[in-house]
Amino acid sequence: MVARRTDRVATYADIEALPRHVVGEIIGGVLHASPRPAVRHARTASVIGGKLGAPFDWGDGPGGWILLDEPEIHLGSDVVVPDLAGWRRERLPELPDTAFLVVPPDWICEVLSPSTAKVDRTEKLPIHARERVAHVWFVDPIARTLEVLRLDDTTHRIVGLWHDDASVRAEPFDAIELELRAWWTSVETSSATR
Repeated sequence: MVARRTDRVATYADIEALPRHVVGEIIGGVLHASPRPAVRHARTASVIGGKLGAPFDWGDGPGGWILLDEPEIHLGSDVVVPDLAGWRRERLPELPDTAFLVVPPDWICEVLSPSTAKVDRTEKLPIHARERVAHVWFVDPIARTLEVLRLDDTTHRIVGLWHDDASVRAEPFDAIELELRAWWTSVETSSATR
């Protein structure tokens, strides 16, 4: 991830000026640009979205959620694009007809890569706390870990940490058991990183 610092606050026009193959975010007034995710990263995010989508979003289980891949979310002057995000249906009863959302999600999942992990953990996490995002997941497909955080007043605290082939019940989706093995199996032979 490349931060483009200038002597002025970044604007949405700066994001619009980026090439199409780049993901742009504005964090603390600074434009951050990163390439599209590597295949390993994208596959892990897709598997997680699929595993959660059926029971929670598509009506084949507990339900109650809207889950989106790489949504653009405007949170005050910050613009973030998490790998996955979810809103409880009562907080987002219908999707807006816009390219971005302004309602903070209830859950965010960041699939970490060497180029984005630092910003995801140190710059975006405080924004999520400020906006009262109740749950944040950090998934590392290289280390094969799932780290689950819950908002505790004004700070996110780790409530679960699993690795490799664990079977887990991870909040806020703890109504079902997740097999982490499935998250890594499809990317085992890939060595690409972003």
